[in-house]
Amino acid sequence: MKQSLLLSVVALALVTSSSEAADWMRFRGPQCSGVSTDTGLPTTWNATENVIWKTPMPGFGASSPITVGDRVFLTAYSGYGLSEDEPGEMENLTHHFLCVDRNSGKILWDKRSRALQPEEPYRSFIALHGYASNTPVSDGENVYVFLGKSGVWAYTLDGKNLWKISVGQKTHGWGSGTSLLLAGNALIVNASVESQSVWAIDKRNGEGLWRVEGINDSWATPVLLNLPDGKQELVVSLREKILGLDPATGEQLWYCDGVKDYVCPSVIAHDDVAYVTGGRGAALLTAIRGGGRGDVTETHRLWELRKTSKVSTPVYHDGLIYWVNHQGVACCVDATNGELVYQERMKIEGRRDLVYASPVLADGKLYVVSRQGGAIVLATGREFKELARNDLGDDSVFNGTPVIDNSRLLLRSDRFLYCLGKK
Repeated sequence: MKQSLLLSVVALALVTSSSEAADWMRFRGPQCSGVSTDTGLPTTWNATENVIWKTPMPGFGASSPITVGDRVFLTAYSGYGLSEDEPGEMENLTHHFLCVDRNSGKILWDKRSRALQPEEPYRSFIALHGYASNTPVSDGENVYVFLGKSGVWAYTLDGKNLWKISVGQKTHGWGSGTSLLLAGNALIVNASVESQSVWAIDKRNGEGLWRVEGINDSWATPVLLNLPDGKQELVVSLREKILGLDPATGEQLWYCDGVKDYVCPSVIAHDDVAYVTGGRGAALLTAIRGGGRGDVTETHRLWELRKTSKVSTPVYHDGLIYWVNHQGVACCVDATNGELVYQERMKIEGRRDLVYASPVLADGKLYVVSRQGGAIVLATGREFKELARNDLGDDSVFNGTPVIDNSRLLLRSDRFLYCLGKK
């Protein structure tokens, strides 16, 4: 690792520009929050109502789309792992990086690459989401894609490959699923599966800036936490521990007791507080104020609650934290004290885990997409209220988190990318 590559000053602020307000350039959108200021989104839809366009995909995928200007970017895979009964030959596994016209749904280009072999066999838990589960990220000029053991790739918006780098070649029976994050010129990659590490890669040339090892059992995308003094900390959740790192150097600033199990949901943040959740029998939701040093478990941990979404990432809005867990239970928690506001079990069709996609919020509504039981629209606020249930008549699996895009929703299944909006 060449330390000379480090910049003396890293521009860490994630500036919200006019294009950012319209674009959804990373997992869970602006500030990785899952919240949009858009209004006029549809509450109801079906196979024919409020579908602006519907585009067949060249393969399966669980990643979320992102948008940059008039383009939509997302990943898929083909050639292997499309059926548990007949998965095919692993050597044919192919990654797709797609660019779709945001207005028409036309596929503009499809960059294909053979997966580095051997991959994890298609069976058990990996069959729940497959080999294209990492959401890309863009800085508005280029776009960056994480393909598990096949590496991290950088492309221009026109599809020219700029560089690629390996962040480890290990695999796991649950597959790879963390999404990318930009911190100034540093591209942050949680490669817990591939190398038990978090990496910072120079987005301009693909060279490593720093690497922190010992990141175990983490499928959680890190987040940048904004401190009152204008500085930022990178918060990483892993088994039994939560880390606060300097995003410019990777230096560990603080640590806190975390989920005593594997973690899937991404870290969420509001102001200088990080909210971390995950686990199964050791379910935990906890709040940690940033800015500490050393072990901050007793000094900066604000509260904890034995509840979790398990897979999907909760959303914070107006002092409340919302989620729907893998069993279809909708929860709302007061973010100031960790008290449970409501807990409501919903009837959702499907087998095995019912919800993997993270909820998104706009215009006073919470959009929740189940794997096989359609989409549910909930009202925000301290009382549980279901507004609508929607089914597109697509019997494939919906794992991708929705995108809110200029008063429209982009929603992907294993087979199609949908653009939903009021006609």
